[in-house]
Amino acid sequence: MEFTRFLDCLAADHDRLRAVVGTDAPVPTCPGWTVADLTRHVGEVYLHKTAAMRDGAEPEPWPPKEFAEQEPTALLDRGYTALRAEFATRAPEDPAGTWYGPDQSVGFWIRRMAQETVVHRIDAELATGAPVTAVPDDLAVDGVDELLKVFTAYAVAEWGEYFAEILDGSPGHTFLVRAGDDAVWRVRTGPGEFTVTDGAGDGTADATISGSPQGVLRSLWNRAGADGDLGVTAEGDPGALAELRRCVVVATQ
Repeated sequence: MEFTRFLDCLAADHDRLRAVVGTDAPVPTCPGWTVADLTRHVGEVYLHKTAAMRDGAEPEPWPPKEFAEQEPTALLDRGYTALRAEFATRAPEDPAGTWYGPDQSVGFWIRRMAQETVVHRIDAELATGAPVTAVPDDLAVDGVDELLKVFTAYAVAEWGEYFAEILDGSPGHTFLVRAGDDAVWRVRTGPGEFTVTDGAGDGTADATISGSPQGVLRSLWNRAGADGDLGVTAEGDPGALAELRRCVVVATQ
């Protein structure tokens, strides 16, 4: 996706999120959180990334104590205004501190904030009973790609000890993840391993997850909602599917 497209998606999903916040309803997809907690979290994330771009490194400690004194919606507004202002003064290739070693650029945060916002917009819509707005196919496909490669594969490679209980005893599994007609990833797991390649590759797979782009994105992020019907099919070895999902959960905690 082009960075301008990410920014357009960020703006649209922020506006949808902003339209449904302001309640203390529980958020079923974020156990223990209310919509107010979710609102505060997104505002703090926006301000955190703004500081990372401004200072060239992720700020520590975080969050500042002053944030606790701000009303959640006001903090969200403050964070979004600051984030967009920072993006407006920088090019995607400009340096910025990130947690993802291979990409230390402003563009990383443009992508990440678009994906962060769409997931939490879905959280807020589910919590408030608002209709869940469809995720555009291009954003959803990119979100699946980010989740598999940037979150999960990178986390297993860098912080493998957190996945030891899941993967050390793995016999090794191969998965196909299909999002729509054109996007497919081949995932391989095993002791200390979670690798992702584009395309179906050669050979059979132990398990396959397939559905619409937004269905697969929401399923992998565990954002199905109360009815759980996203039209996503998970076929193959149940143990393999459980292993994949556990890896994703740990990587996104």
